Amino acid sequence: MAKTDSFFIRAKVTTDGLNYAEAAIDTGAYVDALGKSVLRIHGVSVQYGSPLQIPVAGNNANSMTAYQLTTQSQKEMVDATDRSVISSGRLVVETAAAGNTSLSDMADLSPEMYQKGYLIGVEQIYLATDSVVTPAVDQVSVVLECTVETLSQSAAMALALSQQ
Repeated sequence: MAKTDSFFIRAKVTTDGLNYAEAAIDTGAYVDALGKSVLRIHGVSVQYGSPLQIPVAGNNANSMTAYQLTTQSQKEMVDATDRSVISSGRLVVETAAAGNTSLSDMADLSPEMYQKGYLIGVEQIYLATDSVVTPAVDQVSVVLECTVETLSQSAAMALALSQQ
């Protein structure tokens, strides 16, 4: 099974804080079903907000911004039982009446949680975000650590079983 050195794919999705937002990430340059080439995601790093944005929820309020990375386009946030989910997580912002703010960044699912990462056999994946209450941030950005490899028989079986 031929492997390449790891490389990085970067993407972001912006949000108005009121509606589900999704952006497609083109993986067609790495995935070729006829040539048996597939993409393996080994890690997902998430950045919440634009570079100088301070996540806030408002005085004495809570906010949550979630993200998901999927192999199929969605209309809303989905949970781990949806077979298209590659990675998901959230940023929770809590601000007390005194103005003290606490942040919690939680990853629900991520390829680095799996022994060999997450195998991708589709030409587009999708990064999405949504918020509840007041939006904590205006965008979610990801950096995906990836390799390209030849689709072996065992990898083909794993891909078929995950039903991407």
